[in-house]
Amino acid sequence: MKNKEITFRSENLSLRGQLFLPESFKSAGLPALCLCHGIPARLPEPGDQGYPLLAQSFCDMGLITMIFNFRGAGLSEGNFDMIGWARDLTAAVDYLWELPGVDRSRLLVMGFSGGAAAAVYAAAADARIKALVTCACPASFSMIEAPEGRQSFMQQAREVGIFKDPGFPPSEDEWVEHFREIAPIKWISMISPRPLLIVHGDRDELIPLDHARQLYSRAKAPKELAVIPGAGHRLRLEDRAMDTARGWIKEQAGL
Repeated sequence: MKNKEITFRSENLSLRGQLFLPESFKSAGLPALCLCHGIPARLPEPGDQGYPLLAQSFCDMGLITMIFNFRGAGLSEGNFDMIGWARDLTAAVDYLWELPGVDRSRLLVMGFSGGAAAAVYAAAADARIKALVTCACPASFSMIEAPEGRQSFMQQAREVGIFKDPGFPPSEDEWVEHFREIAPIKWISMISPRPLLIVHGDRDELIPLDHARQLYSRAKAPKELAVIPGAGHRLRLEDRAMDTARGWIKEQAGL
């Protein structure tokens, strides 16, 4: 396996990421997976290799695996915006779609929390995404729509650095409206007939388990709901959750 730093464009922004390539990369027709991080709640922890380690585990299974920072996060340009995140994922899929060696019939996406919400919205309109895994995905963002929740969240965004420009957002109301527009409960039914796996912890401290049940109820077949006993919001750190996702993705990718 090898990995390399990548840069690609989303609208007028430069986004940064990493590509993990299996040893068999030189042979054509490998499945590909794009991992989508959640909304940062804290400053990056020194040495945190969570997503790269997760990407490596999927690469070891034989998938070309991509991780990247959405606009506003990490070294990527721009400011955090939910509609913008969905456009960033479409740009990431563009990158994988054009990558030599990718089997376009086996291009999968796996998202976490806010990244999962962006993935549902993007996948609903993009048939290139052949299967989707959501982890700790909200059904809606009602907690941000309320004035007190909005101000608290925006202050957190400034503190963790995903609002990079002092004057952002130029319109708070329009910025919040993007959360309403992207609400996964509005789009989850449009994933079918492509396979969908919804993973959620029954002790999620941020997104109650009922959100997953709402999404599962609204989604159409083929669909699966995996409730992880005792798991909280950060599912990428939960071995049972990730083992469940790896097993499902292995099956969908035909590995």
